[in-house]
Amino acid sequence: MVILTDIFDLSMTLLWKILLGIFLIGRLSQGQDEDLLNENIEQAAVGEGTEGGEEVEEPEGPGADVSQPDHRQPCAMWMGGVPGTPGHSGKPGRDGKDGRDGPRGEKGDKGEAGEKGDPGEKGDTGPAGPRGFPGNPGLKGARGESALSYHSAFSVGLSELVPATNVPIRFNKFFYNDQHHYDDISGKFRCVLPGVYFFTYHLTVYTKDAKVSLFMNDKAIMFTFDQYQETNVDQASGSVILRLEAGDEVWLQVYGDDAFGGVYADNTNDSTFSGFLLYPAIPVSARRR
Repeated sequence: MVILTDIFDLSMTLLWKILLGIFLIGRLSQGQDEDLLNENIEQAAVGEGTEGGEEVEEPEGPGADVSQPDHRQPCAMWMGGVPGTPGHSGKPGRDGKDGRDGPRGEKGDKGEAGEKGDPGEKGDTGPAGPRGFPGNPGLKGARGESALSYHSAFSVGLSELVPATNVPIRFNKFFYNDQHHYDDISGKFRCVLPGVYFFTYHLTVYTKDAKVSLFMNDKAIMFTFDQYQETNVDQASGSVILRLEAGDEVWLQVYGDDAFGGVYADNTNDSTFSGFLLYPAIPVSARRR
């Protein structure tokens, strides 16, 4: 772009010099013609002023008419002069306008992958996203230890009148005692499996009043009293749910003196005491996850 500008400036300079030369030559030629014309006029005036008024004969022959201008002189005056010295180069012109974008080239080949950069710093925790859809059910876990594997139950009865008071009643008739958690020697149920137990009793009352207490670890938990009516056979009952730890003991005994020892049993009348484990207190390590 700069080279084209320089060439254009040089061409314009030369053209300007040529036009200026032609103008100067024309002015010079015009001045010479005017001088020649004035000279001819002066000569004509002198001829007219001669004495006697005689006319001067014009000379014959070529070149004899001095009053006519020489037509060859203007041609000589129009001869071109010596070319002038080229001028200095002008200042570079301003940059031209940007050209239009060319057509888009074809897509190049994919370059090789660069080396893996260093890991960036850990960013801040973003906000929680929307709740996802429920996942598929997991695999069925291993079978855990069922509560049914923990067994503890008993059901016992009397075969005769209670012989003593303020001591555990020794039930000597067994309906169920497979785990042997009820001891017929001491008359007490001893807890082996910790958990929640249900205890119940149904007593026949005959010949005198009956007052019975259910004990747990030498502490009376509940009382049952029945007042005997002559010529009648009465019944007294009670039930309770207790949480027991291993080693706890539960039993029944007549509370008071002999006047309240009317707990009775024979071949046709029963007095029973029963208890069983409702659910065990399973250790955390043994629970099903």
